[in-house]
Amino acid sequence: MSELTKLTIAEALSGLETKKFSAKELTAAYIHKMDENRRFNAYVSETPEIALKAAEAADKNYAAGTARTLEGIPLGIKDLFCTKGVRTTACSRIIDNFVPPYESTVTERLFAAGAICLGKLNMDEFAMGGSNENSCFGPVINPWSKDVPLVPGGSSGGSAAAVCAEMCAAATGTDTGGSIRQPAAFCGIVGVKPTYGRCSRYGIMAFASSLDQAGPMGKDVRDCALLLKVMAGHDVKDSTSAFKEVPDFEKVLGQDIKGLKIGIPAEYRPEGLNKEVAEAWDKATAMLKARGAEIVNISLPHTKYALPVYYIIAPAEASSNLARYDGIRYGNRVDGAHVDDVYVNTRTQGFGKEVKRRIMIGTYVLSAGYYDAYYVKAQKVRRLIQNDFNEAFKHCDVILTPTSPTTAFPIGDKAMMENPLNMYLNDVFTVSVNLAGLPAMSLPIGLASNGLPLGMQLISRAFDEETMFKAAFALEQDAGFKRK
Repeated sequence: MSELTKLTIAEALSGLETKKFSAKELTAAYIHKMDENRRFNAYVSETPEIALKAAEAADKNYAAGTARTLEGIPLGIKDLFCTKGVRTTACSRIIDNFVPPYESTVTERLFAAGAICLGKLNMDEFAMGGSNENSCFGPVINPWSKDVPLVPGGSSGGSAAAVCAEMCAAATGTDTGGSIRQPAAFCGIVGVKPTYGRCSRYGIMAFASSLDQAGPMGKDVRDCALLLKVMAGHDVKDSTSAFKEVPDFEKVLGQDIKGLKIGIPAEYRPEGLNKEVAEAWDKATAMLKARGAEIVNISLPHTKYALPVYYIIAPAEASSNLARYDGIRYGNRVDGAHVDDVYVNTRTQGFGKEVKRRIMIGTYVLSAGYYDAYYVKAQKVRRLIQNDFNEAFKHCDVILTPTSPTTAFPIGDKAMMENPLNMYLNDVFTVSVNLAGLPAMSLPIGLASNGLPLGMQLISRAFDEETMFKAAFALEQDAGFKRK
C-alpha cells in the first residue's frame, strides 16, 4: 500500500479509473505516511475522518461512472487558505483557533473537482519568511535532512515537505516573493506561481495584496498542470481576478520546443554566484539548446533594485492587511485597562517576531513624511522592473534562471538568524517575478555535492503559462531528476 503514495496524480487517476485500487486505499496510504512522518512537522491540523468519508464518496462516483477531474486525489492545504469548518490559523497565535464559516475559492474548486483534504499544512506565520521557522507551531524539517535538520524553505514549507515526503499527492501554496518556488527548490519538487490574477485570492489570508498568488506544488510538471487547470479562473468575489480563459495546460506537455527562445539574464549571474548553482544553470541551458531551443542573452537592468523595492511594498501592504487582527472582532484577545491596551497586548502576544518586524517596516514607509520618499518611489521602480521584462520578452519566449542562490540550509542557521537581511537575500531570484505579476515555475534539475536538490526557474509572459509548462516538461524529461 505504501507504493501508492509514490504515484503522481496522473498515475493515481489512471489507477483509480481502472480499479487497480480504490480512493479509500489511496487515502489510507497517505494517512499512514502522515503518521510515519510526523517528525517533519508538516501538518498543523489533520482531517483523516473527513478524508476517508470523501474517499468513500469518490469510490461511489467511480463505480457510477461520474468521476470528476481530480476524483479521489488526496491533497494537503496550506494553512493560509480558509477551509469551511476546518481550523485555519495562518500559523499565528493571534488566530490559532479560527474556524472559517466559508471556503476559499481555490479550495472550493479543488474539492468540487473531487480532490480530498488530508489537512492543513505548516507555514511561516502569515506567509512571512523564507525558511518556515516563523510558525507558531514550530519549524518544518526538510525531508532531505540527514545529520542536521534543514529548512524546507518558506513560506510554503509544510506544503513542500508534505509533497516531498509523500504525505499528500500534491499541495496548495501561495507565492508573494518566492514562497512556492523556493521551498519547491529546497525540497526537490515542482512549484508553480501563476500570473497575478490567474487564481482567485478570495478566502486566502492576505499578506501583500498586489503580490500574493495561489499555486500548485506537486511531484512533477504534469501534476501541477492538472491542478492549475482546476484552481484557476475568474472569480466575482475577487476584484483582482482576471477575465481570462483557462487553457488546458496539460495539452502542451511533450510538444516540440525547437525554435523556442530562452532568455538568459546577465544580472542573475553576479560575481560570486555559487559555483554549483551556476553549473546547474549552464546544464539546464545546454539541455534546452540540445532540444533545438535558441539561447538569447538578455538584460534586466533594474534587477538590483528588486529586493529593496519588494521589502518596501510587501511590508507596507502587510501593515495595512494585518491591522484587522486587533482582538476586537475575531481571533484571540488579551484584555487591558483601555481599548489601546487591548490592541497593544493582543498584537504583542499574538504576532511573532518576523511579522512584527514587517508591520513596523510597513508602517514606517507609509507614515507621513516617508510615504513619498519610500513607498511611492518603490512603486515607480516596480514599474521599471516590469518594463524590463516587457522589453526582454520582445527577444525571448521564456526566461531561465536559478530559483535560489543556495541549497537548503540548517534550521537555526546563525548567519540567517542574527541578520534577517541574509534570509531576505535568498529571494533575490524570485521577487522580481511577483513585482511584475508574471508566471514562474521551479523544478529540480539535479543534486549539489552536498546531496541536496538544486532548482531551476522558468519565467514566461503574463498569462502564457502554456509556454512555461512546455519548456519545463522538456527540461524535466532531460534532467531525469529522481524524487527522494
